[in-house]
Amino acid sequence: MASTSRPNPLEEDDDGEEEVQHFDDFTLASSWERFISDIEATCRQWLADGPKNLVEKGAIAMEDSKNLYKVKYDLKNVTKSYCMEFYFQIDDNGRQQAGIGNWNSSSHDLQLCFGVKDFLLIAPQSASGVLLDTPESSKLLSSVAIALSNCASLWPAFVPVHDPSRKAYIGIQNMGTVFTRRFEADRIGSQVPVKLMHLEGLYELFVSKFVYSGVDFSMHNFKVHFMMRLTYQTFPDDEEDEENDMDELMDDKADSAEHYGSESRNKVHWDDDCPWSEWYSAEDPLRGFELVVTWADRTVENTLEMAELENASPHEAAKWILHPILSPYLGDPSHGKRIDFASQLLCLVEALDTSFTAQFMEDFVSVENPSSENLKTSVVIPPPTVLDRVVKDLFHEGSKLPDFTKGEHRLSRALKAAPLESLFTQFCLHSLWFGNCNIRAIAFLWIEFVREVRWCWEETQPLPKMPFDGSIDLSTCLINQKLHLLAICIEKKREMNEEFLDCLGSEDSSDDSVSVEELHKVNKRTKKSSEADLQRKRDSSIAEDTSNRLRFERKTEHTNSVNQSPTDAIRRGSAGPVGTMMLLKSRQRLHAPFTQDPPLMTEDMHEERLQAVEAFGDSLNVPGQLEKDILLSDMSAFKAANPDAVFEDFIRWHSPGDWESFEHEATEPSEVPITEGSKDKWPPRGHLSQRMSDQGNLWRKSWNDAPALPADDQKPLLDPNREGEKILHYLETVRPHQLLEQMVCTAFRGSADTLNQTNFGDMKQMTSKLEQLYLIIKSNLGALQRNNLPDRAQTVKDLRRLCVVFEKVERLVTVAASLHRKFLGASRLAQVVFSDFFGIYGPTMGMSSNDEENKSRTDMEVSRQEVSLRERQVVSNLFSPPTANQSWRKVLSMGNLLNGHEPILREIIFSTGDNVNNGIHYAAAADVAATSDRKGEEIETHRMYVSGTSNDLRVALSVTSCD
Repeated sequence: MASTSRPNPLEEDDDGEEEVQHFDDFTLASSWERFISDIEATCRQWLADGPKNLVEKGAIAMEDSKNLYKVKYDLKNVTKSYCMEFYFQIDDNGRQQAGIGNWNSSSHDLQLCFGVKDFLLIAPQSASGVLLDTPESSKLLSSVAIALSNCASLWPAFVPVHDPSRKAYIGIQNMGTVFTRRFEADRIGSQVPVKLMHLEGLYELFVSKFVYSGVDFSMHNFKVHFMMRLTYQTFPDDEEDEENDMDELMDDKADSAEHYGSESRNKVHWDDDCPWSEWYSAEDPLRGFELVVTWADRTVENTLEMAELENASPHEAAKWILHPILSPYLGDPSHGKRIDFASQLLCLVEALDTSFTAQFMEDFVSVENPSSENLKTSVVIPPPTVLDRVVKDLFHEGSKLPDFTKGEHRLSRALKAAPLESLFTQFCLHSLWFGNCNIRAIAFLWIEFVREVRWCWEETQPLPKMPFDGSIDLSTCLINQKLHLLAICIEKKREMNEEFLDCLGSEDSSDDSVSVEELHKVNKRTKKSSEADLQRKRDSSIAEDTSNRLRFERKTEHTNSVNQSPTDAIRRGSAGPVGTMMLLKSRQRLHAPFTQDPPLMTEDMHEERLQAVEAFGDSLNVPGQLEKDILLSDMSAFKAANPDAVFEDFIRWHSPGDWESFEHEATEPSEVPITEGSKDKWPPRGHLSQRMSDQGNLWRKSWNDAPALPADDQKPLLDPNREGEKILHYLETVRPHQLLEQMVCTAFRGSADTLNQTNFGDMKQMTSKLEQLYLIIKSNLGALQRNNLPDRAQTVKDLRRLCVVFEKVERLVTVAASLHRKFLGASRLAQVVFSDFFGIYGPTMGMSSNDEENKSRTDMEVSRQEVSLRERQVVSNLFSPPTANQSWRKVLSMGNLLNGHEPILREIIFSTGDNVNNGIHYAAAADVAATSDRKGEEIETHRMYVSGTSNDLRVALSVTSCD
């Protein structure tokens, strides 16, 4: 029997409560609705602010794009967080740009793929930043589309999907009332189908998106808009290939190895003909070039046209854009180890700072000096072979004098240094690279340098790279002055030796009628003189004294004493009469004599004489004592030219201010001849000045003692033996800091003059910057040109900063030289690229090294430049045909080769459109009626962007439909 039970009222109440608790109240917003509302509110706020206000409120500028900005907002839906970013473009005036070009290099990736302008990007806040769940991505995209539709926004929205490496996106855009665009992008990272490597296959892929799959594409024509952009890049220096070549050649036989050696020695570097290549090889500041070739929009109808385009030359393209790729070291000074003038000059400055610790250069190499032992542990010197090579380059490179004005800037002489091609400058430049320019290596090189200079002196060999005549240039450094004077002394010494040998020859060829006694004397004198000639290396004064004695004996018959009678006097050494001046005691014209040149003196010799004059005041006798040799020489020459002259006549000619004349006396040459017997204006009337009339006057005493000898018969005022030994003593005992101070000045000028020889065309910025460099060097080296440094620490610090400035200018010079060499037939491109680089690099020239290290290397990127038709051949020559080692890695399968170079990136845009009122879109009629201005307008129904290479393909498709 079935039992029945009455319902329990308590249970019924519980069931009623459960039903009430689970009641769905659809008047309350769900989590997705709140999420959509949050998106809508944010978009409305962005629309209300506008681009200009968004920038003022802190919109972030994109690094890779000039005028692209973004704002972002964090969203949260239940347990998951999203980030929504709005990208927009404005011009320099703050106005929103009307549109973007299809090939704008600064465009965002999504702008380039889908041809959009402003857009939204919403992505999850996760490590991958993409949505791997397909339903979630579709739901998220729908939410954004609803929010944008609610606020009447036409912004496209995108969501990243799939794996991040695929760069895949889906998107949607409301075009207005009836049209909607849908976006999809994906990428094949490897194993690209062979068909899709060629333009025909890509054309068929695009046509398949709007044509039935069963249609034979080869039998039908489909009009499609086509644009293509190819990117070429020059091959960088491949070190791996060089190493492989070396390994292969090392495995060959000996003759192959020798062949490789010759090839390596003959390897051409980019700067082989640049002036600094004698000292170092600089890294090419232009690492390569990127060329973007663009084919303009055109209409293709079949695969045959696509095949023709694939075989077309890049020269047929409508537009070329060139982008120079700069070397990383230009923007990052810590990149690798630099070897250039600036780095070695800094080492020389450090050597200067160390040079104050010793008294002589030998102390840095002496084993007895404790400081030398400390140097041995930290610095080394090159092997003897390197030292021999440097000495040979300095002293045994031919006898022809170089051009001392070579490389000289108009401000070079403002630096107290030496000419670029002079011996001391070449020594300083060699020392920069000798043992990395440490003080110990410099000491070794200097000692050997002085030893070679002494050998030239003792062997009477010309001093190389130094003039042996002319006056001493006091604007140069003291060591250069000393070497110049030494070269002159060597030449004087050589001339004296030649005269000595001539005298011996004249004695041997004398008249046969000489007596036996005289012949015996001559032979005895000849024997002694020959022995002296053999010993002149040790005592060079013997040859000089013997030569002078023979010369005086040979000319004894022409020598006149002071008291010689006028009737017996013979005029000798006359340069001609002096105007209408007559002698006081004779009716003869006053003749000006040929005189000896004043003795050459270096700067320190002038200073010694001036100090002596200052010490003795204005005493009349002191200048006479200092100039006694010159005064006696002039008096002797005057007596020889004017045998009947008296002391007053000499004063009238030599010091007219000390002769007080009673009448005007012409000193200029007269056109009217005056006979010797003329009595006009004779005798001249006047008297000596007070200082010349004093008793014990040094000038009168010297006049009485001076013999009547012409300048040719006088003893030379310059004693080459004495002056030469004094110069060598100075070079051997110069203080290290004095040597290094002159070396620093000379090395800076020599380095600057070397850079000044660089041929960089008509780049005015470079010319101006080099001129500024000379002025900066002059201001910083002023302290080194004084005898004592006022503040050694501060001076060394200033010199270090000078090296930084020099490094900046040196880099500018290498960039200018590289551009000029590469664009010899397109100077406009070279100047435009350099001006762009100078505008970026110039502001960093005042930065300290620490600030520069924090500067990103991407800041050194220069802008792209359009190439004109006549410049294309020059640019094409930059892409030299690839070598076997460079081409074996790539399979040439994409076509459009440029001198054998395959494009590293190919970008294509296919598109097709329909007229909005052609009846295809069933909902378009109402839209056309509402907006008559759109009548006949064509909309883009399909667009496909393809980019990649034979091993990488990315496709982005956008389809416009009427929903």
